[in-house]
Amino acid sequence: MGKKVLIVEDEKAIVDILVFNLKREGYETEFALDGADGLEKGRTCDPDLILLDVMLPKMTGFDVCKTLRDEGKTTPIIMLTAREEEADKVFGLEVGADDYITKPFSMRELMARVKANVRRTAMDAGKVESEFKTYGDLQIEEDGFRVKKNGASVELTQKEYDLLKYMAARPGFVFSREELMEKVWNYDYFGDMRTVDVTVRRLREKIEDDPGKPKYIITRRGMGYLFGE
Repeated sequence: MGKKVLIVEDEKAIVDILVFNLKREGYETEFALDGADGLEKGRTCDPDLILLDVMLPKMTGFDVCKTLRDEGKTTPIIMLTAREEEADKVFGLEVGADDYITKPFSMRELMARVKANVRRTAMDAGKVESEFKTYGDLQIEEDGFRVKKNGASVELTQKEYDLLKYMAARPGFVFSREELMEKVWNYDYFGDMRTVDVTVRRLREKIEDDPGKPKYIITRRGMGYLFGE
């Protein structure tokens, strides 16, 4: 069965174009034409990725994203926005989006971003837990997508998990933002480096005892970030 993409967009013409192109690439699709319906389908239809417009009737895309994240949903979310204001892009990432793309966008670019974000394998309820690798009080599952801190599960989004696991594989190595964008976000072009910075900030809030004095995701000014044990 193909991966499922939920489209939350109030312009039906855009929905139709997205559905056509996604199905052609082998994805299943669901759609909602307002924020309230999008929130409900985000909760119930078990999508592998959500394409979420910012400006929606009934409920903004920001509110939909924040609500899903507050409820523990880790589904990858790509925000669709016609806005050029930089603050809106950063705010979308801060409320939990994994990525954003500004309208008008090329379908080729959108499909590349969908492919890059739909990578998490659905975890069967009865699957046996794989090994965890331990870093201080942090544990990262070797072959799955789970993280624990002091034995308690930590809910991470797709990109938060990908970023943590990629950096933890080489403790002490300083990764530039460009490398993290290329390797973690899987883009063959450089996106907005603030995407990395905001994801780091969200990740620190979940795994660090004191996000202001991190011991795992450490900044090297002018260079990038490193993972410390």
